[in-house]
Amino acid sequence: MRLFEEKFKNFRGSKYSVAVNSGTAALHISTSSINIQPGDEVITTPLTFVASANCVIYRGGTPILADIKKNTYNIDPNEIRKKLTPKTKAIIPVHFAGQPCDMDEIKEIADRYNLYVIEDAAHAVDAEYKGKKIGSLSNLTTFSFHPVKNMTTAEGGMVTTNNDELYNKLLMFRTHGISKDAAKRFGKEGDFYYDMQYLGFRYNLSELHSALGIHQLNKLESFQKRRREIVKLYNKELQSIEEIVIPYVKKDVKHSWHLYIIQLNIEKLRVNRDFIFRALRKENIGVNVHYIPVHYHSYYQNKFGLKKGILP
Repeated sequence: MRLFEEKFKNFRGSKYSVAVNSGTAALHISTSSINIQPGDEVITTPLTFVASANCVIYRGGTPILADIKKNTYNIDPNEIRKKLTPKTKAIIPVHFAGQPCDMDEIKEIADRYNLYVIEDAAHAVDAEYKGKKIGSLSNLTTFSFHPVKNMTTAEGGMVTTNNDELYNKLLMFRTHGISKDAAKRFGKEGDFYYDMQYLGFRYNLSELHSALGIHQLNKLESFQKRRREIVKLYNKELQSIEEIVIPYVKKDVKHSWHLYIIQLNIEKLRVNRDFIFRALRKENIGVNVHYIPVHYHSYYQNKFGLKKGILP
């Protein structure tokens, strides 16, 4: 596990990395390390898997949804500003489909209001923003190695940080809140005593999954090369079809291409999205609808009074 962490932090240009057993666990120990608690608000996007918001609720905080930009599907910094309150403690931008968010603007907001930034880079394992690697920019950045991701450990995740204090807290929250790991306790220079300082979890990544991660990381460049070849092919074949909109990519980013998002020009079609979805599936073409917005889920509607239509 430590070798995988070492290789990954070098890959992402961060000071530290902490391996865990899922991307959700990575988010959970991140919100734990910055002490999200009841009364705190954390701003995130509605267009994401629910884990990006759930990790706030796990700590008793309240996720606040800020709308997205239509062209990139990423959270809009102007909408973040509208959602700020004295209770805001952090921002969780999600690099949707693998394209980095507007991190300069988000950092400006965070610095001005003394907020933490936890980047959800589950889609953005090799992404870059203005020449800087995602994973090296913010207080915390989380990654996912779920089987469908660009690289996998069968199941797993990672958190990167450059902050010494946050790193030590991440380690403790990963393993029951205990202050010393087993290697130190039983080593020649170790001490038999250990202390549980926080109510932590059992989130460490196994050695077997870590070994798989090392091999996947070694192959990631070739994986990504092939993805980008496929993207070029899709763009070439689809760009002339007026009934669809192919992905927009900003010039100052490196896109990881976890997802290739097609938007339908419904007004130019005689059928709806669901009809096209079913027709493509019938032809064994692997499509999906991503994601069901957070505020569409019954749990969020019942708990927070959210409803469809609140975010255009």
